Amino acid sequence: MRSTNQAIDLPLLHEKQVSLALKREDLIHPLVSGNKYRKLKYNLIAATAERVDTILTFGGAYSNHIAATAYAGRLNGFNTIGVIRGEELAEKWKDNQTLKLAHENGMRFKFISRNAYRNKYTEASKKKLDAEFGPFYLLPEGGSNTLAVKGCEEIITEDDIHFDVICSSVGTGGTLAGIINAANQNQRVLGFPSLKGDFLKEDIRNFTAKKNWQLQTDYHFGGYAKVSETLIHFINEFKSHTQIPLDPIYTGKMIYGILDLVKKNYFKPKTKILAIHTGGLQSIKGMNEVLKKKKLPQISI
Repeated sequence: MRSTNQAIDLPLLHEKQVSLALKREDLIHPLVSGNKYRKLKYNLIAATAERVDTILTFGGAYSNHIAATAYAGRLNGFNTIGVIRGEELAEKWKDNQTLKLAHENGMRFKFISRNAYRNKYTEASKKKLDAEFGPFYLLPEGGSNTLAVKGCEEIITEDDIHFDVICSSVGTGGTLAGIINAANQNQRVLGFPSLKGDFLKEDIRNFTAKKNWQLQTDYHFGGYAKVSETLIHFINEFKSHTQIPLDPIYTGKMIYGILDLVKKNYFKPKTKILAIHTGGLQSIKGMNEVLKKKKLPQISI
C-alpha cells in the first residue's frame, strides 16, 4: 500500500525558496492510518504465525496506537487488550473518544497507575498480565519494535530519492528509525518529538546505526497531548490554506516546527523537504472535547 506526496503551496515557502511536500500516509485508512498501519503490518503477521488469539498493548488516553490496534485486531480476528495509563480513567473512559472507539472495536481495558505504567515492561508486571489474561502477543507502547521499524522503512520509496530533508513527528521513535534506515545517506532526517526531553535518542539508536538524523526538540508545545491556542490556530489556518487536516498531537506540531525553521532560514534556498503525515486524525474529536471544557477554540475536522 502506497501513499501520495502532496506539494504544499504557501507564500513563506516561495519567499524562502524552499519546497515542501507532505506524504499523505493519513489517507491509507481512517483508523489504521499512517505509521500505525506500517507498525502493525508485520506484527499482525507474526502474531498469526505464533497462533495466539490475543494482542496486548499499552497506551494513554488519546493513543492513536490503541485505537488502531483495536480496529486492526477486530479486522484480523484477534482479541485485543489495552493497558491504559491512569487509574482515574476507569470511571470516565466512556467520555473519551479514543477509548470509546477502541472499546467499540472490541478492546478490553486494564487501567493502571502512572507509577505501575512506568514499570510495565518489568518481569513482575509481565507475570501479572500473564496470570490475568493468559497467552498473548505483546506489542510495546506505540507499537515500536523491530517489526514495526521494518514496516516503517516502507514509508520511504524510490519516488522520494530527490528530497534533501525528510521530516517526521516522533512519539516512541520507531517510525523515525524506520525512515532513517530507508533514507539515503545524503538525505538528512529530522524528527520532531511530541514529548519533552532528549531521552528518545537512545531509543532510536536501538533500531538504527545510521547518523544522518537529529531531533528538533523545541516544538512539543508542553509535552504529549499538550496544545496551545497558537497551535490550534496554526492547524486551522493550515487546513484552510491547503485543505489538509493535521492532528494536534503529532503532525500539527511537526508542520509548525518545519515552517518555523523555514522562517528562521534554517534551510538553504532550493532545499526540498518531505514531511510524513503519520495520520492520527481520530484524536481531533477527543482533543476538541478537552478544548471545549477549557473554553478554547476548536480544531477544524
